[in-house]
Amino acid sequence: MCGIAGFCDYQDDFTDEAPFLGRLVRRMGNTLRHRGPDEKGIFLSGHAAFAHQRLAVVDIEGGKQPMTAYVGGYRCTVVYNGELYNSDELRRELEAAGYLFETHSDTEVLLKCYLHYGPECAKKLNGIFAFAVDDEKRGCCFLCRDRFGVKPLFYAVVGGRLVFGSEIKALFEYPGINPVIDRQGLCEVFGLGPARTAGVGVYRGIHEIKPGESALYDKGGLHLRPYFKLQSYEHPDSYEETVKHVRDLVEDAVTRQLVSDVPLCTFLSGGLDSSVITALAARNYAAGGRKLSTYSFDFAGNDRYFHPTAFQPDADAPWSQKMAEYCKTDHKVLICNNVSQADCLYDAVDAKDLPGMADVDSSLLYFCRLIKREHVVAVSGECADEIFGGYPWFHKKEAFEGHCFPWSPDLSIRTNLLKPEIADALDIGEYVNRRYEESIAEVPVLEGEDPREKRRREISFLNIRWFMSTLLDRKDRMSMASGLEVRVPYADHRIVEYVFNAPWSFKNHNGVVKALLRDAAEPWLPEDVRMRRKSPYPKTHNPGYESLLRDRLTRILENDEEPIHALIDKKRVEKFLGEKSDYGKPWFGQLMAGPQMMAYLIEINYWLKKYGVQIEL
Repeated sequence: MCGIAGFCDYQDDFTDEAPFLGRLVRRMGNTLRHRGPDEKGIFLSGHAAFAHQRLAVVDIEGGKQPMTAYVGGYRCTVVYNGELYNSDELRRELEAAGYLFETHSDTEVLLKCYLHYGPECAKKLNGIFAFAVDDEKRGCCFLCRDRFGVKPLFYAVVGGRLVFGSEIKALFEYPGINPVIDRQGLCEVFGLGPARTAGVGVYRGIHEIKPGESALYDKGGLHLRPYFKLQSYEHPDSYEETVKHVRDLVEDAVTRQLVSDVPLCTFLSGGLDSSVITALAARNYAAGGRKLSTYSFDFAGNDRYFHPTAFQPDADAPWSQKMAEYCKTDHKVLICNNVSQADCLYDAVDAKDLPGMADVDSSLLYFCRLIKREHVVAVSGECADEIFGGYPWFHKKEAFEGHCFPWSPDLSIRTNLLKPEIADALDIGEYVNRRYEESIAEVPVLEGEDPREKRRREISFLNIRWFMSTLLDRKDRMSMASGLEVRVPYADHRIVEYVFNAPWSFKNHNGVVKALLRDAAEPWLPEDVRMRRKSPYPKTHNPGYESLLRDRLTRILENDEEPIHALIDKKRVEKFLGEKSDYGKPWFGQLMAGPQMMAYLIEINYWLKKYGVQIEL
């Protein structure tokens, strides 16, 4: 994994400005040093300037970037952030077509795949990626992002130039790109946040290449084109055939993603999803005479204060320990204390350039820092719930009858904290409803489908398009803040496409949540782990953490100079602070309840101040 940044203009010649533009693109790249601390490089041509920050994972010596190939006297140069999991197959295919390879890196495979297939190369790739190619022969820059947006890629068009970067902070180095938030941006933060509309960069004028989308920038401007969309089709396989196929797909995806020339580990909560990945990885390592390293996460005081809820039925500790013993891994339990978790709220905003999932972000960032001391690559169980139907809202009556995003049914919890005039000007409810209806209109329809099954498909699509993207964005930004690469095998597009079209009666076979994955995992896991009830990413139940947040937010409220006062109603927030927190009623997802709203407001205030955000309604 790496960081990429740059700009291009195919109606201008950079030659006369080369020294200045070289320094500019290097500054852009330097903002992403955390993503790639091992090496850095820049490329400058007559029409393009690229910067690359490298995290060396595969072919340490041969994978240096930017990487250039010459064809017919023309240069073609790539900067790339990601991993290809079908690199070996593509290499053989390209060698058969006459291409020669000088390295073992997937970067060279990607570059020559572009040379051979042009913009159609995206359809050939299995992996997580965001990349840019300066193509001198075609006179264009080609940008591309993986199918589900595991790797980020933002852009803006300024004065006829396309400016891009792995993170928004890189774009802010470019003259004329400034942190301005208008009505749309505020609706994103206070209505949809910490989720974000695909393609929207929140700041005015900043966009992102959508998941499954490519872009071509030439003399005619920017041309966006999707190369991947989920499709609906009849599922022809029996339940038994489906279980076997899922088992084969999951095993293949995990095995492919274990390739690394640097130390690799897995996240192990003891839940179904992470246990499957750990069991397969441990078996693979044992076959090669190696021992897998695993990590689980917990919080100071949870052994004393944890109380089960409908969203979090039990603690992870005994389960992760059981799986570590079962798989014979080198297991470590990482503990986050109250102060570290609260302090990392600010670091999480710095990592994301926006307010995010509050302490769900900050704790992950803290844990990733600790893991990075010993490992460069981790494998995680993210995405299984969105794909296999694990969340409570797949099963709730309200999700079927409601006309809203099922993980965020009540906007009033946050909109009531705004100043009345701000709330009126934004009309957040209308904005969120419009985004919801736009998404529903994109759901691929299966003709003649039962209305209840159709609604299941809609909920599944919403989860993949929105909730999964939010968690993937969180995972990338919080891990890459420390230069830790995290891979997500369940997001393999072959798994997503196949399971998306499996009927709900398979996913919930015999009334068992995620039965399809549980039955596929039967050869790999102890029975009690295989059938363990879903418990999400852990969070602290220590009342000391909530007290810490309340004190910090109170200090913000007492200082009228803090920027958040331009948006919130002080008396309403004070009333909110005086109420007892209900951990069992989240306002977003499963984890974000009262304390997380305090943390979210703290993050918003820090973000407005740190980035010097200008608000223009």
